[in-house]
Amino acid sequence: MSTAVERPFPYKLIATDLDGTLLRSDESVSQRTRDAVAAATAAGAAHIVVTGRAVPWTRHILDDLGYEGLAVCGQGAQVYHAGEHRLLTSVTLDRQLAGLALSKVEAEIGPLALAASRDGIDGEVLVGPGYQVQEGPLPVRFFEDPAELWSAPLNKVYLQHPEYDDDALAAITRQVVGSLVDVVMAGAGVVELLPLGLSKATGLSLAARRLGCKAADTIAFGDMPNDIPMFGWAEHGVAMANAHDELKAVAHEITASNEDDGIAVVLEELLQGR
Repeated sequence: MSTAVERPFPYKLIATDLDGTLLRSDESVSQRTRDAVAAATAAGAAHIVVTGRAVPWTRHILDDLGYEGLAVCGQGAQVYHAGEHRLLTSVTLDRQLAGLALSKVEAEIGPLALAASRDGIDGEVLVGPGYQVQEGPLPVRFFEDPAELWSAPLNKVYLQHPEYDDDALAAITRQVVGSLVDVVMAGAGVVELLPLGLSKATGLSLAARRLGCKAADTIAFGDMPNDIPMFGWAEHGVAMANAHDELKAVAHEITASNEDDGIAVVLEELLQGR
């Protein structure tokens, strides 16, 4: 495979989501994708990870990848310097406002199962009764007393409902409390409440400014509806073949799946000048 640069690489910044995008289902990155990203950065682009995961759930992956740049974590709430293991900026959720939002949603559709991500580089993920936790290598802490959920600053609150699927729950929640908090669907079983106005786009714009890049310099890759604001900000948005239909609808381009090196397919073509 040739990655000879026939013209200058057309983007200064490559923004990639992690789950379902850069990562395969086993949380690995293929050698082909590693090589394509390395060739693009050698050609002058910067690579930045933009993920819904908070820093504690992201940094082990970045360390495994040998990634030392900036990462936007927590749906845009956190800008993290992976090389220095340092949190540069962080936005927290207004807990009083979040509590009000939850009460309004529960008044509409009944009890919710809840979890939350605490702020900070070592912030815990708290999990309440009935919340179905996805399997993974990182620990969570279970709680019974609802007051514990609100006892320390949070980046986000996760919602599940025994009857509504993710799309329906996100849509209803957005309709009921969209003027109080932002609501995103970030993956299977992952509906989140965020500070109003926060998105991957806001976090990415902050990080891009630190790197001397602008929206017009950026190509972005993603797979879920929480990537829609990032696609709206970036010059070019590329959805994976496995992406949610809502993201595909706003993408400039659709590539192969995360299992089939979709990022590499696009970067290789750009590197070859096509």
